[in-house]
Parts: sequence; C-alpha cells; structure tokens
Amino acid sequence: MTNPVQESQDKGRQDFSLPGQTDAARGIATGDLIAIGVGLLWLAMVGLFFAFADRSSGGGGGLGMVMVLVAIFLPLALIWVAAITSRSARAMRLEAARLQASVDAMRQALATQGAVTRPSVERRLDEIATAAKQAESAIVSFTSRREGDMAHAKAALRAAVPSPSLPSGDEQQALALGTPSEALAIPISVADFILALNFPDSQDDREGINALRRALDDRATAKLIRAAQDTLTLLGQDGIYMDDLRPDRARPEIWRRFAHGERGKTIAALGGVRDRSSLALSAGRMRQDTIFRDASHHFLRQFDRALTDFEKNASDQDIAALADTRTARAFMLLGRVSGTFD
Repeated sequence: MTNPVQESQDKGRQDFSLPGQTDAARGIATGDLIAIGVGLLWLAMVGLFFAFADRSSGGGGGLGMVMVLVAIFLPLALIWVAAITSRSARAMRLEAARLQASVDAMRQALATQGAVTRPSVERRLDEIATAAKQAESAIVSFTSRREGDMAHAKAALRAAVPSPSLPSGDEQQALALGTPSEALAIPISVADFILALNFPDSQDDREGINALRRALDDRATAKLIRAAQDTLTLLGQDGIYMDDLRPDRARPEIWRRFAHGERGKTIAALGGVRDRSSLALSAGRMRQDTIFRDASHHFLRQFDRALTDFEKNASDQDIAALADTRTARAFMLLGRVSGTFD
C-alpha cells in the first residue's frame, strides 16, 4: 500500500527548485568565478608592481623575500576562503529550503490523510453500532426458542385472550336467548392472533388469510384489526410502509411492563423506530390531519387493550413474535410520535 506521506516527500524533493539554482551550483558557482577573477586581478597588479618597481633598493635578504611572498599569496588565500565560505552558506540555504519543502509536503499529506481517515473511522464505528443492534435484536428473537416446535404447536391451541367465564351448573340450563354470542364462541388462538396482526403477505398467503378470517370472527380482535387496517392505509398514503421499517426490538419483559400499565423511561425501548423520514411525516400529519390523529389514537387504544389481554396467556416467544408484526411496528411508530412511551 502506498504511503501518502512518503509520496508527498518525494514529490516535494522532485518539484522543489530555488530561483538562481542552476547546474553551476553543482560545479563552478558564481562565487568561484568571482574569486578566480579577483585572484587574477591581484596577480596582475602584483606583476605590474614588480615590473615598474625600483630594483636598486635590493631585496632585503631572506626576510624580505618571505614578506613579499606573504604579501602576494595571503590576499589570494583570503579571497578563496571567502569564496568557499560563501559556497558553504549557499549549500546550507539550499538544504534548509529543501527541508522546509519536505516538512510542508508532510504536513499537507497528513492533513489530507486525516481528512480521509476520519470518515472511514466514523463509518467503522457506525458499522460496529449497527452490528451491536443486530446482535441485540438476534438475542431478543432467540428468547424462549428452547420451546421450538412444541411451543408453536401449543400457541396454535392456546387462546390469545382469556376466555370469558361461563355460567356453570343450573345457570347454564337457564341461559336466556339474549346470551352474548362471544360467551359461547371459541376464542382465537395465539398463533392466529399473531398471523392476523401481521396481515397476509399476498393473495396466495392462505394461512394468513384464514387466520385473518378467524380473527375477524372474534369481536374484540376484529376491532383491533380494523383500526390497524385503517391506520396502515393512512400511513401508506404518505409512503410509509411497515415492511420498510427495521425497529430496534425490545425485550418481552418491557412489553409486559407496558401491558401492566407502566409508563416512562423504563418502557422507552418500545419506541424503537429510528427512521427519521417516517417519524417526521407521521408527526406532521398528526398535527395537521384530524382524521389521521383520531384514527391513530383509536388504534393505539385498541392495541393497548389487546396487548393487556394477550400478555396474560402469551409466552416470551409469543410476545417477541407479536412485536415483529406490521401492526406492532405501526404501534411503535405512532406511539413514539404521540409520546406514548415518554
């Protein structure tokens, strides 16, 4: 994998150039040419001096010869020392400029890399949070799965709501013609109750259609079914469909607390719908559309009553299955919008 910082350093070294830096900087620089020119000029002046000087005064012996040589070559040495010093200073300035360019390139590369890395880190954190929610939902759905097929068979036979108490003994013989029909009707089973609240998936879903028919034969369940159907139809007018929602699942004991009348922060997990567009559309229509508001409140009351009766005979697995129905998702959405879980 290519390192962006290393690429920026190489690019900074390759692209960097200083005004006045030519091939002469690596060979004979301008300072060297000046030093050569000054040295030649000095030698020319010394030659002219000896050419026109008076030689009758004598050389002054050996000491005089040394002084003459020092006077000739010492300026030349100073000239070349100055040239070498100037060349070293120029090389240090070039190196400092290269280092500054490399530092700037590294700073820019780190800033770019940080801008790219931060979204990736945030995206990874979001994935971890989503995975945690999915794991929690899986744990909730796994609740009471030990019962397996046996629990499903029992749910098909167990009543969704407690049966009304029937008269016994002599009272049964004295039943008048005005006895309510629901007192003699067979209560709907838990399995049919859950299937009916989820509504049939299509016209070919015969099991769901049969469960819905049996639910409509039960007077109390029929009220909830019709209220849910009206609510789902109104939500569909705004493009809100329960199959598109993926709410956070609450544990069965939280549903039981709600059924027992508990309210507040302890049951806030029931408002697990997080879809912002659905929440915003539902809240706006709740404020502006009186028909939608009345239908929603009627539906919430019917679901509350049905849940209170259903919880008495339902297992944790039954409650988890109920919470995954389309009717329960509508309840979670509208309950959160109306503040039922606050």
